[in-house]
Amino acid sequence: MLYLSEPEVIAAGVKDMDRCMDVMEEVLVLVAKGDYRMAGNSANSHGAQISFPQSSPFPTMPLDAADRRFMAMAAYLGGRFDTAGVKWYGSNVDNREQGLPRSIHLIVLNDKHTGAPFAIMSGNLESAYRTAAVPGAAARKLAPVGARSLGIIGPGAMNKSAVHAMTAARPTLDTIRIHGRRRVTSEAFAAFVSANYPQFTTIEIVDSVEAAVRDSDIVSDAVTGLVGSENYPYIDGDWIKPGAFLSLPANLRMDREYTVSGKARLIADAKKIYEAWAEEYPALSHETAFGMIGLYWQDLIDAGHLDESRVVNIGDVFDGTAVGREFDEQPVLFSVGGMGVEDVAWAKTVYENAVELGIGTTLNLWNTPDLA
Repeated sequence: MLYLSEPEVIAAGVKDMDRCMDVMEEVLVLVAKGDYRMAGNSANSHGAQISFPQSSPFPTMPLDAADRRFMAMAAYLGGRFDTAGVKWYGSNVDNREQGLPRSIHLIVLNDKHTGAPFAIMSGNLESAYRTAAVPGAAARKLAPVGARSLGIIGPGAMNKSAVHAMTAARPTLDTIRIHGRRRVTSEAFAAFVSANYPQFTTIEIVDSVEAAVRDSDIVSDAVTGLVGSENYPYIDGDWIKPGAFLSLPANLRMDREYTVSGKARLIADAKKIYEAWAEEYPALSHETAFGMIGLYWQDLIDAGHLDESRVVNIGDVFDGTAVGREFDEQPVLFSVGGMGVEDVAWAKTVYENAVELGIGTTLNLWNTPDLA
């Protein structure tokens, strides 16, 4: 099997955003058609998670905190990828105080017949780029042509890769508005943008979510943290610019009236993953389990407040089965939950590049299996 460190996955093209967006579009069409499997009885589970209690009699056991968990995201993806794999990661928001990413990821790819691993690789950049490339591919299809302004809510690592995706999707962007919970993180993000994206001739740090949303052609919300609506940023529908594209891969609140009104087009990466979450975490899953807006839509569907047909899969939009906008200047709300099939696809692509370029270290599980 081939081992790829982070410098090696970089050399193998993990940061090629245009290519990643192409691959994610391909993946989401396969998902919409059903050529995939993930965890759980429904084959649509996000993954298997280890979480921790509020208190414990065991002195060495970790206690619950923001984003503290271990997660295995297993998947098989068909089409030309035809590969099984898993992303395994541990997450703790306190990692940042040690100069580490909030989550630390490892990818394993396996032969679909024997189950033998053929690749192991560093997963942080793979995960970040596929996460950003999904809304990037959607923005390439649905963001306003000639978009000029980008609103950022949550100036962290996820939105750094989102800036890369959105500038690839809409090179006309020249204004960015940044809102964070702490001024210091917004300033650091502004410095990052200034150093890496010279097309942004206007970089503003704003003091509210509203200021980041109003007049922005594209908005990217990537705020993580504790579960519960009081911890989620809030967007009022009246703030959203006509025709705007909102990328929503993280915690968010919106009012029910705007959501069900039809004023905005509700598009999901894959409706079935939100149905699976709602089955696993019943009774207002958005409030008690995960804060992405697609789960709020599912809660409304289950309660009879939102017609299921109001939410469409982006894969169906990509292949023309569903329309993007129902009328001119309809804003698009794009929920991104994240799926293991995306990791399998982009990791397989990186692996194939590495093999072609002769990058990586070959490792052996055995010469001859002792328990054949």
